[in-house]
Amino acid sequence: MKKRYKRKKGPVNSKKITVDGITFASGLEKYMYEALKDAQISTQYEGKTFVVSEGFDFPNISIERCANGRGDFKDRGNKKILPIKYTPDFIGDGFIIECKGRANESFPIRWKLFKKVVSSEHPHVIIYKPQNQKECDITIELILKTQKGLLDKNMEKDK
Repeated sequence: MKKRYKRKKGPVNSKKITVDGITFASGLEKYMYEALKDAQISTQYEGKTFVVSEGFDFPNISIERCANGRGDFKDRGNKKILPIKYTPDFIGDGFIIECKGRANESFPIRWKLFKKVVSSEHPHVIIYKPQNQKECDITIELILKTQKGLLDKNMEKDK
């Protein structure tokens, strides 16, 4: 008789983990925090929220159900539409890290909008998006190399 394996369905349910008084949304974020701490790289966890699309007034009629598909099919227009915001996991000096194991369905569009904001408002910032622990370790190495390169350039300027 064959064993049946249960496939994961539905939204991602990551476990919240608290370390050093900070509650992380996933184990991958906790791993990244500890790796940054061990490498003595200074960052802020969820330190800044970016507005990727401004809110606006919607004066039209809009016949629809609630966003979750429940409720009556009625006019839900003539309202203020809230802005779309994005809060990356870690922000450091010249870099941003977003740890993303399994993305939900809204993540790709929000990520593209976020990259657009970064490219126009912060053109010299490097973005890292590790998806597993190995990529977190590679991210740390790349940040350290970048910081060493910046230190070497600053030392040359001082001479």
